[in-house]
Order: sequence, then structure tokens, then C-alpha cells
Amino acid sequence: MLDQNSNARPWLLLLPVLLFLAVLAAAALAVIRMSVGSNGDEWHSVSLTSYADLATPYYMKSLWLTLRLAFQSTVLAVLLAIPVAIAMARAKSKLARRLLLTGVLLPLLVNLLLQSYGWLIILGPGGVLNNSLLALGIVQRPVQWLYRENGVLLGLIQTAFPLAALPMASALKAISGSYEEAAATMGASRWQILRHVLLPLAMPGILSGALLVFAYNASAFAVPLLLGGRRVSMLAVLVRDQITPLLNWPAASATSVVLMLATLAVMALSQKLVHRSQKMLGNTP
Repeated sequence: MLDQNSNARPWLLLLPVLLFLAVLAAAALAVIRMSVGSNGDEWHSVSLTSYADLATPYYMKSLWLTLRLAFQSTVLAVLLAIPVAIAMARAKSKLARRLLLTGVLLPLLVNLLLQSYGWLIILGPGGVLNNSLLALGIVQRPVQWLYRENGVLLGLIQTAFPLAALPMASALKAISGSYEEAAATMGASRWQILRHVLLPLAMPGILSGALLVFAYNASAFAVPLLLGGRRVSMLAVLVRDQITPLLNWPAASATSVVLMLATLAVMALSQKLVHRSQKMLGNTP
């Protein structure tokens, strides 16, 4: 009797997670079903018109823009997160670690809309950034950051930065300092230690953070809508446009399915390339 209870406890602990995953799976199946329906009769008809409409140059350009901005923000966020993650992992003082952790977590604690409105104040023609550039004499007139890809890119990097820094810091913290000491003893410079010791050992954490940032930014909605407006039409914004004024659920569902499949394909390809490069490095003498 006791053995049966002990075997059942792990499943009871997993039950909330399984229920949550079941709800997500049901929602995904509902979106897929609506994507092959016709407008006004989503649950009983079968039509591929919504997918055929996505083959137009406008939607293909939006898909390419979404993947490109997600990739660019991922690369920049990971590069910016590397020194922060190293500082978090190697900080000796508890106060310093707590301050760094608080600074990294701050974007997650502030509402995304508030962050986007903050970027509107910073990037506006009379905002903080333009006033600073004008005061320093770097530019002669205000730079147009808003409703441009550069402004959206800055917002994507800032909002997703914790997703890159936290997994990387966790992976670096698990690496023993003896590896760095051994490399330094052999005459390696700091750059060589970072490139040949720390980064390869922390690659699982770097890859996890990069995939999280890419998936998060590929489906971003608030940042491109507020900072890009209609001039930076990422796919999530197009999904909103199909639902809010038009109530075209099949078109919105088909766009969502294409975005999900494209994101999963890029993530799977990146994982395969990283694993292949790690095998090649491991086979080299």
C-alpha cells in the first residue's frame, strides 16, 4: 500500500503541469482547425484559402521581417548578456550579485506596455536620446527612431534581455573556476579564456537563452505595434489586424500557424547546427 502511494505521488505533482500543457495543446489544435476553415464558418467548413492568401508578397515580406528582427535581436541580446552573465556568475559579494540580478530582472517586473511607452519618451524627436545626441554635437537634427526598424530592434533587445542573461549566468556559475586558473597558468589571455574555455562550456546556457529570445521576439506584439506602428508590420501585428477590425479568424489563425512553424523550424535548424559544430570541435585534435 505504501509503495503504491509513493509511486502515485510523482504523478500527482505533475498533474498541474500536465493540465496546463493539455490546455495549451487544445488551444493550438483549435487555432489549427480555424486556420483551415472559411470566414464565418470556421468549425464546419474546410478551406485552404487563408494559407493561399499568405503566399502574397506582402505577407512573405512581413514573415521575413519578423524572422530577421528576431534573429538580429537575439544576436545582439546574447552579445550584450555575455559580460553581464559573467559578472553575475563571478561576483564575490552577495550585494553585488543581488544588484545585478535585480537589474536583469527589472524588465520582467515592469509591464511591457509601460516599457514600450518609456521607449516612446526616450526615442521621440524631443526625447532623451535625441537631446543627448544634439547636446554632444553628434547630430545636427533629431534622428527618427520611432516607426523604424531600428527603434523596434532596440525595444526587442531590451525586453528580451533577461531571457538571454539568466540562462547564461546559470551555466557560467556551474563552471568551476579551476578551468580558468588552469588556462591562465598555461599563459592564456582573458580573451582566450573567454573564447576557448568559458563560452564552449557555457554553450548549453547560451543556446537556451538565444532560443528563448528568438521565440519571444518572433511573436512580439506590443513592441512592434507601439514603436513601429504600421511601418514595421511584424506577423503578430498582422494577426491583430485580422482579428480586431475584420474578425477574420481563419486568416489570423493561418498567420499564427505559419509564424509558429517558421519559428520552430529556425530553432530546430539552429540547434542542429550548434550540435554539429560541437561534434566537429570535439573531433578535432
